[in-house]
Amino acid sequence: MHRFDQLQQWLAAQLPGQSFQLAPASADASFRRYFRVSFADGSPSRIVMDAPPEHEDCRPWLQVAELFAAAGVHVPEVLAHDTAQGFLLLSDLGQRTYLQVLDADNAHGLYAEALGSLIAIQAASRPGVLPEYSRELLMRELQLFPDWYIARHKGFQLNDSQRAMLEAVFARLLAVHLDEPKVFVHRDYHSRNLMHLENGRNPGIIDFQDAVYGPLSYDLVSLFKDAYIFWEEEFVLDLLARYWDAARRLGLPVRRNFADFHREFEWMGVQRHLKVLGIFARLYHRDGKEGYLKEMPRVLDYLRRACRRYGELAPLLKLLDQLDPEPVEVGYTF
Repeated sequence: MHRFDQLQQWLAAQLPGQSFQLAPASADASFRRYFRVSFADGSPSRIVMDAPPEHEDCRPWLQVAELFAAAGVHVPEVLAHDTAQGFLLLSDLGQRTYLQVLDADNAHGLYAEALGSLIAIQAASRPGVLPEYSRELLMRELQLFPDWYIARHKGFQLNDSQRAMLEAVFARLLAVHLDEPKVFVHRDYHSRNLMHLENGRNPGIIDFQDAVYGPLSYDLVSLFKDAYIFWEEEFVLDLLARYWDAARRLGLPVRRNFADFHREFEWMGVQRHLKVLGIFARLYHRDGKEGYLKEMPRVLDYLRRACRRYGELAPLLKLLDQLDPEPVEVGYTF
């Protein structure tokens, strides 16, 4: 039986006597698909997740949904599930993401609400519940950059000196990351995974199945160094300072000195953006998803800004400039 037919059959069993229609709800960078379930009688719509079990495991999603809901944040309610087949029926958090509604007028308020939810998740953190954001996992993510971005996307062969430099930078990044205080980490806490809700309970949080227990700054990087939208540093620093102050007052394990906290944020950004470049390249070359290519210049800009700020990252900046020379603006004097 075709996968879509299996899904419809399963839904019919969960919704006996109800007439419904399915329409694609969102795109995903994985094998998961989401459909919006609409009803002829005008009942509230639902979302059904199709996660083929040979490629995806629904159980982490269910576990994290339970953890985050217990923390008091707004995640989809699970109405029915079949982990063997890879089907989940969920409440519908709407059709508008933060990315679709953010502008200069509402950004401060929406990000303040997103930080409030993030603090709630972090305050509920405890070890031994989620997988560790281990050295091995962090390194595996970093390796996406030379494997997929440098070698596959740019067609560039590193020499021995460049390879040794990259290994040294990776080791320095890992030392900083593994020394950070640890909390629950969503791992993709950004504008495409935060839903803008009509009832004011912002944000609705989705796509959290890869959550781990790891560096406190990671989700802040996802939020403020977003691959899909850019904000000026003054705006980001203001919100970071507000987060840091609130987190300290609530007893979260942030650094006592804001400069130390901000440095960890910056260095975590380097790790994430090296990984993201590799992932975007893989999505294009392996999976045929070219839409992510247009976001690469923004990610490269984040990387260059951090590398210029810290002398220890200057060798990485030199490599970036070899891979992607910045355009030279030529002026004319009259």
